[in-house]
Amino acid sequence: MTIQTKNHSFIRNKLLNKEEVAFLDVREEDPHAQEHPLFAANLPLSRIEIDAYAKLPKKSVPIVTLDDGEGFAQLAAQRLINLGFTDVSVFEGGVKSWKAAGGEVFKDVNVPSKSFGEFVESKRHTPSLSAQEVKQLIDSKEDVVVVDVRRFDEYNTMSIPTGISVPGAELVLRLPELAPNPKTKVIVNCAGRTRSIIGTQSLINAGIPNEVNALRNGTIGWTLAGQELDKGQSRKFHEVSDDTKNEAAIRARSVADRAGVKRASLADVQTWKTQADRTTYLFDTRTPEEYEAGHLPGFRSVPGGQLVQETEMVAPVRGARVVLADPSGGGVRANMPASWLAQMAWDVYVLDGVHTSDLTEKGSWQAPLPDLPTIKSVDAATVSDWLKNDSNTIAIDFSTHANYVKGHIPGSWYALRSELAEAMKKIPQADRYIVTSSPSELSLFAAQELQALTDAEVLVLAGGNSAWVKAGLELEKGASHLASPPLDRYKRPYEGTNVDPAAMQAYLDWEFGLVEQLSKDGTHHFWVL
Repeated sequence: MTIQTKNHSFIRNKLLNKEEVAFLDVREEDPHAQEHPLFAANLPLSRIEIDAYAKLPKKSVPIVTLDDGEGFAQLAAQRLINLGFTDVSVFEGGVKSWKAAGGEVFKDVNVPSKSFGEFVESKRHTPSLSAQEVKQLIDSKEDVVVVDVRRFDEYNTMSIPTGISVPGAELVLRLPELAPNPKTKVIVNCAGRTRSIIGTQSLINAGIPNEVNALRNGTIGWTLAGQELDKGQSRKFHEVSDDTKNEAAIRARSVADRAGVKRASLADVQTWKTQADRTTYLFDTRTPEEYEAGHLPGFRSVPGGQLVQETEMVAPVRGARVVLADPSGGGVRANMPASWLAQMAWDVYVLDGVHTSDLTEKGSWQAPLPDLPTIKSVDAATVSDWLKNDSNTIAIDFSTHANYVKGHIPGSWYALRSELAEAMKKIPQADRYIVTSSPSELSLFAAQELQALTDAEVLVLAGGNSAWVKAGLELEKGASHLASPPLDRYKRPYEGTNVDPAAMQAYLDWEFGLVEQLSKDGTHHFWVL
């Protein structure tokens, strides 16, 4: 079957007209992060069956797959067609032809959000203090509160001394009780720049009476100044009173109204779920714990600060409708992120009129999946026995490289599904291969492909790596048996505690250049309150 192709002018016209398009870079994350068009969202070939239904909720959305000549775009398009998507094309000539047509390319990940953050600072001159100035405030015991707006796990890895974890969307709700005295100075930090700019500007936009500054360049700036970061901290925001919540709700609603955020009811949501000609994303922006205790059917848990930071990771269809819900925080955690999404030119709504009785589903979000292939499976105890006593049995793990390094079945090999043929040249030949992964469903699709490459017996570990852990079996840590290069994760210069200072500085220089790149690209429609 011949798959149709699209070019630069097709994508550009879609973006300029604010029409729906899913422009999908189907390479692994590292090659994607080296260079890609601004709104080319990363959906790797190796994860298409696992992620497509959640990220592309409407089967008729125009999809264009992109690679850089490796052939992944063609394979991905075919897989999407097999999954029932009806308007799938390949971007002709890959990234090279995008550049040849005059298209701007961007480095790193979450670029729409990061460039928007720089755009905000360039327009609003968001106030900031240097690492040295903030350290002096802390050392001289000034009346100052440091709030860290990253995910808690990032904060826990490394943080500014005295800092408290308050993920972005929680700021307007929680800060009044963390800094009840309006004379208390507030410092907002992240790892680099974006989330601290957005967090600082959120508090300013909401009219918080305190003086608020971003920590300029975040934990990177702190490290480059030769200052020590804390590790393993667990200070968190706490619950607030009804009075605080009500006042925060009024502030946040006012900001959302000024940004042109639209309102939706549960009846609207029911209508949109069945609408054939429009993509609608439904996101619950509270903490994962609140979501798991009770949420609306069909809503995905995406805490609001991360949604603004990583929009394209959960909503790759540019031009789609986005509906946010915060049913237990007075709407603060929906209205504040919605105000930013509106300025990023999303068609964004906040859901009103939700009652506790409407939160009928419990537990973590489950990704919608296609029919899974039927592959013969085997339990963890049997696999453990085989691996110990049978040298002709080998386990292959298709989890992310980061998860593999954290812990894997002893002796198992790490392989990327998109590089499987190459990986099999490095993995020893065996009579029996056991395929595993997190999530376990991924191994079913990988096993199918593996079986096409070998005459050996191919089985999947029932329940994947989590079943191995549940069975109480030991894990091995580290990057021991790599049959594929770890291309599935771009090494971010702001993560972890042992990053080369030159890489950190290069990252900051790159962020400073984003506003100029945006103006060259010209398809973003960003604006600032």
